[in-house]
Amino acid sequence: MSSQSTNSSQSERQALLDNELINARYQRWKIHLPGRDFHFRIEDWVPAMAGTIGKIVMVAAVAGMFAAEFGLGPEFVAENVRYELLIVALFAVLFCGILLPNANLPGTHGPMLPLIPLVVASGGHPLALGIAVGVLGLMLSLFKGGSRLLNLTGVGVRAGLLLYLGAVGLISQMSAFQAWAEASGNGLAFFGVILVTIVIYAVLARVQLRWLAIPLCSVVAGVMALMLGADFEFKTEPGLPHLSPFYWWGEDTGWQLGWPELSHFVAVLPFAILAVAMWSPDFVGHRVFQEMNYPKKAKGALMNVDDTMTVCSVRQIVGSTLCGGNLTSSWGTYIIPAAIAKRPIPGGAMLTGLLCVVCALWGYPMDLAMWEPVLRVALIVGVFLPLLEAGMTMVKEVKTSQVAGICLFSCAFVNPVFGWAATMLMDNSGVIGDRDRSSSLTSADRVWLPLATLSLCVVALASVGQLPGIPALL
Repeated sequence: MSSQSTNSSQSERQALLDNELINARYQRWKIHLPGRDFHFRIEDWVPAMAGTIGKIVMVAAVAGMFAAEFGLGPEFVAENVRYELLIVALFAVLFCGILLPNANLPGTHGPMLPLIPLVVASGGHPLALGIAVGVLGLMLSLFKGGSRLLNLTGVGVRAGLLLYLGAVGLISQMSAFQAWAEASGNGLAFFGVILVTIVIYAVLARVQLRWLAIPLCSVVAGVMALMLGADFEFKTEPGLPHLSPFYWWGEDTGWQLGWPELSHFVAVLPFAILAVAMWSPDFVGHRVFQEMNYPKKAKGALMNVDDTMTVCSVRQIVGSTLCGGNLTSSWGTYIIPAAIAKRPIPGGAMLTGLLCVVCALWGYPMDLAMWEPVLRVALIVGVFLPLLEAGMTMVKEVKTSQVAGICLFSCAFVNPVFGWAATMLMDNSGVIGDRDRSSSLTSADRVWLPLATLSLCVVALASVGQLPGIPALL
């Protein structure tokens, strides 16, 4: 009887969440208020927690990479992360919660991390890079380029992207966690935490409570790691960062670089073009993941790619001008857990903003979010496993599997932006995949637009030395 009651309550809850998604009706640039246009549910805390953890870690990684290149200390990184959390909280609440609820939150552009040393070596300036990325992103969103490219990305290409991003992300997180555990002389912590995480995730999937994976697995991972002897201590004390851009862009304070000159903008232009080119596969993956987890009739709750590009671009320009320690893209550690929990964007966006402010001012939660057991498990169960599952679900026909396989191969050959562009051209032109779909496209959509996209990506990649075996052109 109790089992039937539990199943009934889960079904009722599922129906409530599905109904809210189906009835979501948001208007661009209109004021949306909680209680009237959307509601807060306990499920909204899931993407808020995952997004905040991901944000702290990714901004710290970007700021830390820049700091290492410019010879800046850990105090600079901590101050920069605090300020970035306050900036993104403003955009999460004002834009994604109130004015543009179909825009995903502006997150951090992870694929740009390995390019930061190249940016600095080429004479680039962080502020110049941020402004260039923002301006190019605004141009793309103004001409609806994001949504057009989304529509041109076939099912097989989407599946291949999700599979690649999920597999590579999962392996990298596992490797990083294991390396940390072995370096600290406690390999047992890695084994115990991952083993328990697998069991919990399997049980949650079985009882259809997968949305609980992030908070439950993260808490259990932290407790297990402590029980197995892992070290942890709070280091970041409460406080406020410097808020003046003149401090951050001073000659002897902040970045200690001064304001950028024209030569700096010229130096970063190829990297800015590549950064914006990399947005499209990122945004496509996030939108597709929503479509797979939301009810088919929930069109009004889906992420608007062009609005997301607009918010990311404006946030990039504002954030770079104020302090500069972030490269923006669609916030994957927020939108993927939100899709799993079947929640629209605005409610969780406001809670994410709240958590970011709390972490920035209090300080101590930043240490907990960046602790390896909590961080790695949250990203594994909240982002990369779901991406893998979604990609596998999409591969239902031989034609789809062929396209997905070529996409995986191309991504592994260079990177996801090349794999996406190259496979989109082959898929749309009918070289591989569904030829009936190819014949239904216009000549521009079938050949010329995908070819132009691939050409731009190849030129940008070649310019900064990202094509295997080919030295940087610039």
